[in-house]
Amino acid sequence: MTKAVIALTRHPWPTQAQAPEPDGPRVLVLAPLSLEARAVRAGAPWAHVERIGMGPHRARRAASLTRRGPGGAVVIAGFCGALDPDLEPGDIVLASELRGPTGTTACPDPAILAGHLRRGGFNVRVGPVASTQRLVVRERRRALQRTGALAVDMESAWLAPDARAQPLVTLRVVLDTHRHELHRPLRTMAGAARAYRALRGASALVEGWAGALGEREVVLAAPRASCAGVVRAVEIVERVLAERGAPVYVRKQIVHNAHVVSELERQGAVFVEEVDDVPEGATVIFSAHGVSPAVRAHARARGLDVVDATCPLVAKVHAEARRFAEAGHEIVLIGHEGHEEVQGTVGEAPERTRIISSVEEVARLAPADPERVAYLTQTTLAVDETAGVVDALRRRFPALAGPSSDDICYATQNRQDAVRALAAECELVLVVGSENSSNSQRLVEVSERAGCPARLVGHAGDIEPNWLAGVTRVGLTAGASAPEALVGDVVEALDGLGAVTISQRTVAEEDVHFKLPPRLRREH
Repeated sequence: MTKAVIALTRHPWPTQAQAPEPDGPRVLVLAPLSLEARAVRAGAPWAHVERIGMGPHRARRAASLTRRGPGGAVVIAGFCGALDPDLEPGDIVLASELRGPTGTTACPDPAILAGHLRRGGFNVRVGPVASTQRLVVRERRRALQRTGALAVDMESAWLAPDARAQPLVTLRVVLDTHRHELHRPLRTMAGAARAYRALRGASALVEGWAGALGEREVVLAAPRASCAGVVRAVEIVERVLAERGAPVYVRKQIVHNAHVVSELERQGAVFVEEVDDVPEGATVIFSAHGVSPAVRAHARARGLDVVDATCPLVAKVHAEARRFAEAGHEIVLIGHEGHEEVQGTVGEAPERTRIISSVEEVARLAPADPERVAYLTQTTLAVDETAGVVDALRRRFPALAGPSSDDICYATQNRQDAVRALAAECELVLVVGSENSSNSQRLVEVSERAGCPARLVGHAGDIEPNWLAGVTRVGLTAGASAPEALVGDVVEALDGLGAVTISQRTVAEEDVHFKLPPRLRREH
């Protein structure tokens, strides 16, 4: 296996004869062979390239170069051999740790670079990389594969220790696999061409990632992440799985978060669109967003064993819809048409409910009796925007009836208040949540209305480096359907770009807990 090493820093390199312009990234490329040096130069003409020779001995000598850019970053890059059988020539491996003969070096989280490369069209894997003193083939290769390492090279583990004080990324492009090993040149020629092109393309993308390097403060919002209703819904699915075994069917996503859904699928949950997709007599769980009476009736007719995970605050809105309908009111539901929560609420009184989402729509309402109009709201809306619509309704219908308490849930309001606090002191706010999460989308909007740019990310890999260029203070929160673990992942990924200091802005303390359905409560 041949290797190339890229050491990147934003500070001048004392050994460079031709340094780049002061305001650009400083990149030193250490390439063992001319082929690799040529690939890097073609993709990254802004970089300075030097050949160091191949193998552990030369890597040890070159390691001292990584110490000459204080506060910068080191990227070890080049070709590697695949250990994982799913890897193909041209695939990219980013190291989570480097395993050498004398020990293991943990690497900073490379999630942001991984996402950047994937958006560039590359197949990228993140995991352990092993470094050996000689070429590994046949049984020695299979033995390394059994350790769980994704790939093998001959330099990284010797280069990494001297770079521990700086951001470190190890980027390796697969050259050969267990099916086409390097000692069989004719079988690896096509793979070598793919690996060369991948190294050239990845080198070009490194410049964008380099623009995000630097130390920064991360300000955490509090409260953030999963609310009591979400915690309850997820626990319901987990308990039903534990008690009844897989499969357990769930109508729609239990909560609007792809990570949560994926994890429950791994445990044996099967998510379906409608109750017709559930085998007769099987167990079905209704999601936290609630369902209409028609869905409940259909589930009974099919003999399904129903477990209801509807959030109690959503159930409250359903009860209010029934009360207003029985009293003869026409109901104006403020919410987003098509959202599952809104569909369930409308189903309580479909002939008496009209959905609106803006002040402009108030003027177009034409109730049969303006004296008997009531309003309800979706629980996950933006508080400030909803207040404007309610005010417009009150001006139009002075006798307007409403819920006894605010329908917008405590968690939604608290998270929006926390985001406003972040927006006042940060240059960028990152909101962790899925695209179909209404409460997460509203957090982005709240920040932007407060004057601070905001981005929604499903996970750390969604962060685009250009968002962070020049940003030294980042606000971080998560929607009420996103688990706290995803927030930790984002912090780790940002720390991979440079040292991170963490502070927190707390606007409220939450101690709300919703009981499980009686049939699932355990005796203690």
